[in-house]
Amino acid sequence: MADLLLIRHGETEWSRSGQHTSWTDLPLTGRGEEQATALRPLLAGLTVVRALVSPLARARRTAELAGLGDLGDVEIEPDLHEWDYGAYEGVSTAEIHRTRPDWDLWHDGVAPGPAEHPGETPAQVGARADRVLAGIEPLLKAGEDGGGSGDVVLVAHSHFLRVLTARRLGLPAADGALFRLDTGTISRIGTEHGRPAIVAWNVSSELLPG
Repeated sequence: MADLLLIRHGETEWSRSGQHTSWTDLPLTGRGEEQATALRPLLAGLTVVRALVSPLARARRTAELAGLGDLGDVEIEPDLHEWDYGAYEGVSTAEIHRTRPDWDLWHDGVAPGPAEHPGETPAQVGARADRVLAGIEPLLKAGEDGGGSGDVVLVAHSHFLRVLTARRLGLPAADGALFRLDTGTISRIGTEHGRPAIVAWNVSSELLPG
């Protein structure tokens, strides 16, 4: 069987402070590096048929520390970059609510930013997620049909992976709001009776007993 494994990168300064981080290429904090390294035993022993990672340094470093390179080639996939937050880059939800108390990212999108980063709507992020899913669908389908064994791994960012999860489950992009995803975690989407289904969610070494 082929499952889809989703890894959110480890902690950065802005993920810790709650600031929206898209194209700002922050490194992992010390704790973020520890979180990423702690994923290594959770991935050990897996057969990975394809591993894709966001081009941003925090995701690439997480993939490296988690040992994905030991399990096969890791490919950069531009469509895995985080939601373009436009004018809200580096701004926390609490700060946005001071002027827009009813604002909700999942339904309202973001305020327009500079020309090179104008911001994205939920539907636009969903379209990117759909492209990623279309690209890996043959591998997932082959596993479901017994034509191969191994998992597909995506290493990326919270909001994007939440949108991708919603789309994989056949839900609107905005329903990514239902899937909390913490830093340094791994989640698994498999199938049940031929339908995509969540097998494990938001798992980290910090949540495991002992």
